Amino acid sequence: MARKRIEELAEKLHVDIEGLSLVEAVRLLQRLEGNFDCFARAESGFCDQTECLFYEECMDNSSNSEE
Repeated sequence: MARKRIEELAEKLHVDIEGLSLVEAVRLLQRLEGNFDCFARAESGFCDQTECLFYEECMDNSSNSEE
């Protein structure tokens, strides 16, 4: 999912994500939708939430995340 798509989702939810990193923005959107803010936190490189809108980016970013 490109940053553009995340911005569109934020606009739909009436949320300002300007100045947030990709990880911060996605986690905020996850919380607002009532989900766990787990983006980029797949420590073992595994996540069973394959239907998640952010799944591919999450897996790509999990190896780069310091959290």
